[in-house]
Amino acid sequence: MYDSRFFLPPTNPGPLAAGEASPANGARSAAQVAQDLITAWNDHDADQVAACYAADFVGEDVAQAEPQHGPAEVRRLTAFYFRAFPDLQVTVESLIVQGDQAVLVWTWRGTHRGTFMRIPPTGRPVVVRGSTIFTLSGGLIRRAVRIWDVAGLLRAVGLLPEL
Repeated sequence: MYDSRFFLPPTNPGPLAAGEASPANGARSAAQVAQDLITAWNDHDADQVAACYAADFVGEDVAQAEPQHGPAEVRRLTAFYFRAFPDLQVTVESLIVQGDQAVLVWTWRGTHRGTFMRIPPTGRPVVVRGSTIFTLSGGLIRRAVRIWDVAGLLRAVGLLPEL
């Protein structure tokens, strides 16, 4: 079901459709937060990306050795991606929402023009697929797990052979 270290049980069970009204407490729904998050990424606005996260946020990313904590760390990591891929754009492939939990399946595209994971710029185009599973509290992301194709990115920049 869910790993209680990273997810909170839904407080508002039942599926919400995109565009459905916010919960009674006035907080944004998971679908609204997902849309705001993607818009901020595509606008290259690290501050707005960070504004989607709760002060006590804890997140895991398969490419990071340690969990991320709080909006400031999210802002730093987001800016890192924008510097490495200045034309980065995110496309939502699928969004599944149940109460205050969501699974966002995404693809991002960009050109490797800045240092990334200690890899100097290659100028190569990169397409990465992944998913983010998140839990909201008070209309903000409180827990998240990001799983994405790190090997595909490394192949795209020439560090791994094609399969």
